[in-house]
Amino acid sequence: MKLGSKAALAALFAVMATGMAVTAQADDAVTVKLEMADGKLTPARIEVPAGKRIRIEVHNAGKGAAEFESVELRKEKVLAPGADSVVVIAPQTPGEYKFFDDFHQSARGVIVVK
Repeated sequence: MKLGSKAALAALFAVMATGMAVTAQADDAVTVKLEMADGKLTPARIEVPAGKRIRIEVHNAGKGAAEFESVELRKEKVLAPGADSVVVIAPQTPGEYKFFDDFHQSARGVIVVK
């Protein structure tokens, strides 16, 4: 095998290894379930580890529309009655991040990152 071919092969393996590492990190998410129902959030307090991607599976069990919204996290998702959706949040530093149902202002929750 020629020297140039060995270098090309080594570069290919390096690119493949990097791609695998990115895939592993992308799969390294914390998944939580959130139910929204006519002004009630269950759970209203979500605890997750710092530095991990957060995947929130949201279900609207209510009779009307619901909207997951977090100003701090710059996320919003409207759900029709009976709808399911996913909100993905980038890894966060420790702290508390508020969220609410924009259609039911009294429905408030918090994501606690530890």
